[in-house]
Amino acid sequence: MKPYLSILIPVYNEAENLEPLAAEVARALEGLGKPYEVVFVDDGSKDGSFPALKNLAQADPRVKVVRLGRNFGQTAALAAAFKHSSGEVIATLDADQQNDPADIPRLLAKLDEGFDLVSGWRKHRQDPWLTRILPSQIANGLISRVTGTYLHDYGCTLKVYRRRLLDNIRLIGEMHRFLPAFAGFQGARIAEEPVNHRPRTRGSSKYGLTRTFKVLLDLMTIKFMEDYLAKPIYVFGGMAFAMGGTGALMSAYVLYHKFHDGVFVKDQPLFQVSIFFSLVGFQLLLLGLLAEILIRIYYDIKDKPPYYIRETVGL
Repeated sequence: MKPYLSILIPVYNEAENLEPLAAEVARALEGLGKPYEVVFVDDGSKDGSFPALKNLAQADPRVKVVRLGRNFGQTAALAAAFKHSSGEVIATLDADQQNDPADIPRLLAKLDEGFDLVSGWRKHRQDPWLTRILPSQIANGLISRVTGTYLHDYGCTLKVYRRRLLDNIRLIGEMHRFLPAFAGFQGARIAEEPVNHRPRTRGSSKYGLTRTFKVLLDLMTIKFMEDYLAKPIYVFGGMAFAMGGTGALMSAYVLYHKFHDGVFVKDQPLFQVSIFFSLVGFQLLLLGLLAEILIRIYYDIKDKPPYYIRETVGL
């Protein structure tokens, strides 16, 4: 029977947590009344995670295991899990047992109210304030403000999605934390629900302060994709006209001094600067045209429409 719900769990060096986590998931979904599957992805673990996952799969046919060749990161692991799942509703959670599987039925109930995505909010987070909570609060504020999709907790892995929403989103780089923003760009209905967050009791955290800088860089990419993915000539062309216009003004200033004050061009370094600005403006314009061509090739090859259809009638 095709599962209604797919639980996707990326795993990296979490051998001690896997058996109790699987038991918790089974207990949480006992009363669901619908078929489900659990897809674990071993993201290049170097401890005993994969043998533990094999044992879980042998003991429960609802458990599937995907093993990656090396550590590709959480985004790639989630993408692999999604590809090997078949549920019409997708739930994601971490393997470190800080997310509580008992929250999944409540998130599913919220999804049934007409939402496309329900994101968990670790309202009472059990992490160090200075190194984890404060950077996360700053990042959440920035992401919400820049993307226009306001959430308290983008970093919470515990989320539930409708499959048709994720079908239109390609996970690359480290973009998994921005999934609600991508969904918001497509007009999806998004809700946020407080969830239980537990302190880590086994294993060690894989995140540090360096993630904050990665988030800032990724945010620049997200903003560009939101505003200019289908029309990159607008951003590159705008910069090209700005640089070219500045170069033209500098050249006019230099020529004014030559003919009005008799100052030779070779004695005015500003003329060289104006040439530099004009050349950079021309290169930006060419870059924008090349980006336009690449975007059209991207949509043609992928046969991917630049929109998200919520539902159809009469088809």
